[in-house]
Amino acid sequence: MTRLVIVDDDPMVRTGLRLILGGDPGLEIVGEAGDGLRAMAVVRDLRPDVVLMDIRMPVQDGLTTTELMLARPDPPRILVLTTFDADDMVLRALQLGASGFLLKDTPPPKMIEAVHAVANGEPVLSPRVVHQVIAAATGRHEPRRPEARRELARLTEREREVAIEVAKGSSNAEIAERLHMSVATVKANVTRIFAKLGTDNRVHVAMRVRDAGLL
Repeated sequence: MTRLVIVDDDPMVRTGLRLILGGDPGLEIVGEAGDGLRAMAVVRDLRPDVVLMDIRMPVQDGLTTTELMLARPDPPRILVLTTFDADDMVLRALQLGASGFLLKDTPPPKMIEAVHAVANGEPVLSPRVVHQVIAAATGRHEPRRPEARRELARLTEREREVAIEVAKGSSNAEIAERLHMSVATVKANVTRIFAKLGTDNRVHVAMRVRDAGLL
C-alpha cells in the first residue's frame, strides 16, 4: 500500500485528485494540505511514501517546500503537479530532486500509474510537459547541436536508443517494451547515460537529445 499526501491550494483540485486516486486499492490518501507550510507539518506527522505537490501556492510555494522536504531524513518521493505555464519551475523542481512531474489533466489511469511508478523509484515525466519544457528552454538559447552531438557520441548505440525514448517521455516500462529489454536493463542504461552526460535527471537528457537534432 502506497501512502499518499496531496498538496494543492485549490480545494476542488484536491477533491478531484482524492476521487481519482482514492479508488485505487494500492493507494491510501493519508492527508492533504493547501499550502507548503502546512504540507511540511502533514508530511512530518504522517510520513507518506509519495507527495503530489502543486508548484504555485500561497504561504510557501511548492519549490521551497520540495527543497525543504527532500532535505529531511528519509523524505517522501515528490511528484510535481503542473500546468504549461510553469516550465521554469518544473525544471527547477527536478533539479531539487523531485521524482517527476505530471499534468493536472492527466487521465486518471495514467495518474494512478504515475504515482505507483514514483513510489517504486521510477521517475515520471509527462510527455507533453517534456516537450513544452524543452521547447521553452531551447527557445531561449541558440541550439548547441555540435556540443550536444559530441556529448551523445559518448553513448553506445543502445544507450542512444534509450536516451531518445527518454526524450519522448517514455517510462522505463515503455522503453523496455519498445526496445525489447528488461526494465532492469533499461534502468542500468539510464544510469550510465546520466553518468556519461553529467546529469541526474531525464529532462536534461531530453534537452541534449533535442539539441543534437535526434527528435
